[in-house]
Amino acid sequence: MNRLLESLDDAPIIDKDGYEYLVHPISNGVPQLDPALLREVVVEVMRTADLDVDKIVAPEAMGIHLATALSLQADVPLVVIRKRAYGLDGEVSLHQETGYSESEMYINDVEADDRVLIVDDMLSTGGTLAAICTALDDIGADIVDIVVVLRKVGDSALDDTKFDATSLLDITVEDGEVTVH
Repeated sequence: MNRLLESLDDAPIIDKDGYEYLVHPISNGVPQLDPALLREVVVEVMRTADLDVDKIVAPEAMGIHLATALSLQADVPLVVIRKRAYGLDGEVSLHQETGYSESEMYINDVEADDRVLIVDDMLSTGGTLAAICTALDDIGADIVDIVVVLRKVGDSALDDTKFDATSLLDITVEDGEVTVH
């Protein structure tokens, strides 16, 4: 994971009302996302994740490009949890809160007994993943695995659930610097 490690050295950190936000190509597409970095991350997710699933599920917007590349390689359908309601039959809404925002999100195309892999770019406060896991569990989906590229070390809302996420790298972002653990 040399490219991923190197990419952390160049990633800007901005202040979002007292929250140190890591701006990273895998999360934000800024700075530009090098295909070799995305490929390296997808290969590592494929090595890490349980891919014996019916669907890959990813939240908008940060997880979409990662999940799309993974879907193409694993040949598993992708469901994007959107920030916009479409009013489709069976649509499920959820409320998510992060360290710097909150919003409604909407799940379509996940049914009871679907075996799902959740992928995302970052586990930080855990608000998004905890809300997604609760909603998928309420639907009756079987959350087989959760894989994130980066996890900020510390407490998260996911800790208050029965679900665990696996990360490719654990980091801290403090005083404008990233430390890999």
